[in-house]
Amino acid sequence: KLCGYLQKLSGKGPLRGFRSRWFVFDPRRCYLYYFKGPQEPLPLGHLDIASACFSYHQPEACAAAAGDEPAAFEVHGPGGAVTVLKAATRQDMTYWLQELQQKRWEYCNNLDAVKRDSRTSPTPSDFAKGLVAKDNPDLSILSQNASAERARNILAVETSPTDLVGEQAASQPAPVQASAINFSLKQWSTEIKNSMSSLRKGSNENRKSVFYTTEEWELLDPTPKDLEDSMALEEKRKHVAEGNKGLTSAAFPFDFGRIPHKGRRPLKDMIASSKNRNSSDSSPTEWCSGNGNRLVSELQLKYQSQQEELEKLKKDLLSQKELVRLLQQTVRSSQYDKYFASHLCERVPKDTLELLHQKDDQILGLNNQLEKLNLEKDNLQQEVKNLKCKVGELNERLGMLMETIQAKDEVIMKLSRQLSECEDSTSFQSGAISSLVATCANKDLQELDRLKDNLQGYKTQNKFLNKEILELSALRRNAETREREWQAKYTSLEAKLCQIESKYLILLQEMKTPFCSEDQSPAREVITQLLEDALKAEPSEQPEQAFFKPHLVSEYDIYGFQTVPEDDDEEKLVAKSRALDLRSLSLSENREISTGVKWENYLASTMNREMMCCVELKNLIRSGIPHEHRSKMWKWCVSLHVKKFKDSAVPGYFQTLLQKALEKPNPASKQIELDLLRTLPNNKHYSSPTSEGIQKLRNVLLAFSWRNPDIGYCQGLNRLVAIALLYLEQEDAFWCLVTIVEVFMPRDYYTKTLLGSQVDQRVFKDLLSEKLPRLHSHFEQYKVDYTLITFNWFLVVFVDSVVSDILFKIWDSFLYEGPKVIFRFALALFKYKEEEILKLQDSMSIFKYLRYFTRTILDARKLTAIAFGDLNPFPLRQIRNRRAYHLEKVRLELTELEAIREDFLRERETCVEKRDLISDDEEDS
Repeated sequence: KLCGYLQKLSGKGPLRGFRSRWFVFDPRRCYLYYFKGPQEPLPLGHLDIASACFSYHQPEACAAAAGDEPAAFEVHGPGGAVTVLKAATRQDMTYWLQELQQKRWEYCNNLDAVKRDSRTSPTPSDFAKGLVAKDNPDLSILSQNASAERARNILAVETSPTDLVGEQAASQPAPVQASAINFSLKQWSTEIKNSMSSLRKGSNENRKSVFYTTEEWELLDPTPKDLEDSMALEEKRKHVAEGNKGLTSAAFPFDFGRIPHKGRRPLKDMIASSKNRNSSDSSPTEWCSGNGNRLVSELQLKYQSQQEELEKLKKDLLSQKELVRLLQQTVRSSQYDKYFASHLCERVPKDTLELLHQKDDQILGLNNQLEKLNLEKDNLQQEVKNLKCKVGELNERLGMLMETIQAKDEVIMKLSRQLSECEDSTSFQSGAISSLVATCANKDLQELDRLKDNLQGYKTQNKFLNKEILELSALRRNAETREREWQAKYTSLEAKLCQIESKYLILLQEMKTPFCSEDQSPAREVITQLLEDALKAEPSEQPEQAFFKPHLVSEYDIYGFQTVPEDDDEEKLVAKSRALDLRSLSLSENREISTGVKWENYLASTMNREMMCCVELKNLIRSGIPHEHRSKMWKWCVSLHVKKFKDSAVPGYFQTLLQKALEKPNPASKQIELDLLRTLPNNKHYSSPTSEGIQKLRNVLLAFSWRNPDIGYCQGLNRLVAIALLYLEQEDAFWCLVTIVEVFMPRDYYTKTLLGSQVDQRVFKDLLSEKLPRLHSHFEQYKVDYTLITFNWFLVVFVDSVVSDILFKIWDSFLYEGPKVIFRFALALFKYKEEEILKLQDSMSIFKYLRYFTRTILDARKLTAIAFGDLNPFPLRQIRNRRAYHLEKVRLELTELEAIREDFLRERETCVEKRDLISDDEEDS
């Protein structure tokens, strides 16, 4: 299917620009519809491809290099209208143009070979399942011009689409317009530049970074104090660095090679390249600065040695103080021991005294050890502080070294730059000449490549335009030939119409002539001749005018129903007139929006996701499911309603029931066999015992009779299954019957008493009196029981009551929304013909009209509009409440009837005179 994203030029004034749209081609009308997106049900408009021509402009840039850039093309419609479309790539543009040309060629060549409305029988490949899928309509296609086909094939350009073309593109996001992106990016960049310039304004001077080289440092005039401080600080740092060289190198392994210098050469290379110049350019100022540095270093060494001696004296003083403290503590302890021993020596034994002396010695030793540990702790803390100070000094020294290195790098860079400029100046002339030659050669090669690409692009454009001219010329010739044929056919039909009019004029003239008896009337012969001409099949046309088969009124419609009966001439004439009216109605429909395109667009949007119930889908189903999608949608609707039954059933459930029914017949089997050929005798799929539909119908009914033995089989179920089998396979038709009987309809709807059906007739009476009060009063006035007609509508969902087109549109909505649809369409049928019924003034004519009036309704769109528009609101709760109310009343009435029946049986047994009387049930048995 041809569909995908394109950008359409639309809008006026400053708002004019390209907007991304989803395009879908409708082969039935040869229209290219465009939507806001793949999920949108209503198109924004369409392009008539059948009467359009295509062109595009070759840009100056090469086509091959710009293959990934968007490419625009034009669609010239009737009346001079030009639509500009843009594809995502040039490859997509070529594909769209080729496909649109092909679709236009096929459509225009087969314009009279295939009907262009949805009533035409599609090819079998469009269907998945069902009896209708077996049909293969006999269509004869006009042969195409062989020479034109060969020329088109020669001029065709081979191309393949990208991911933005085809049904898979519906699952992808819409491409964003490049113009919008460029415009927004330019706007944002301009705003950012403006904001940055406003921030920089007035602050440039403060943000400058100043670097000084060695030459610039020499031009400064430092104060004597600054000079002395710097010399002392430098000498101290050098001395500390030499004294702690091992510690520093072990604790701080700093790699100067890792320091990045962006845009600079390595230091060693620059020093080597400028070694000679630096050695020859030394000045007396630099020599003086070297002697000053040595003097400062000697002073720093002396100062450092004095500092070390001072530190040693401080440590000796501290140790002497600690020794004095320990001696004082020892004297105090010895005095205490002497005093303690003098007082206790008389009382305590000698062993105890020795033990005490030992303990005192241990205590004294432990105290001494504690004092030593505390002293070591203080020393370690002092060392830590010293190390931290050294670390800080080393960091400061490192920073100074980095600044010095950076300043030297700047000087080296400056000198290297001067050297390179001098070296380059010598070789500039020769290099300029060679570069100029190379530049010219490159430009010539680029220009040659560009011209080659442009030539290829113009060749492709020329082939496309030649093909377009060829096709338009061939299509113009075909259109002229077709117009001549239509003119000849029109003349022939006009002559035939004149003949028929003359015959009717003769008939009217004969009717005025008096006659003795009806048998001798000359008009009788004229009437007989006119009937024979009307019922006679259309004569076969000439081969060049045989645009399609079968004829306008074929023997069967696309669903297999017989259009014209064979027995009754009068009924045959009425049926043929009805078929011609349907054909005329379908040809006169001029829908601005194609229902088929809406459906194809919706199904394309659900390609990668499951369908879900929504308002959009409900509106589409109410407008009617297209013939080619009905099998898929009916199966989805049925699965939606019986999902819980299917999930609880075992695999192969239907086949198990069918096998059981074939092996062991049940009481319903006999009645099923009797009703098979009486189901739809006017449908070719069920017309004979050997028809394929008969066996499928038997299988489904037998399987259901085993699933639901309470119902078994009821007359009416066979018609429901027969309609389902036209679009569904056996198992799906079985679940469709389960949906109708067990999900949609109330209990006892198809049982022996038909209790649910009787209740619905009373509910329908209430709704008719509410929605159509004039018609209800008219029926009451003439005592017409219209439920005798409507009862069958509800029981078999309008099968054999309306024309087939309307029947299947009703079934579309019925399988999706449920039984409320039956009430809607039953009321709509009466409202459609309300005025005609009100004109009838006696019960017999009213009842006779009600028996056939539904088959005179042909406009399905009008009927659908009445059912789903004019009759609103239509709440389901109201129907449920009235069903519950009437159900109790009908049960009471049935109970009373059963009591009367029992009384009758007792009286018959007791009374001799009534023994010969029998009931209706006994008579049937």
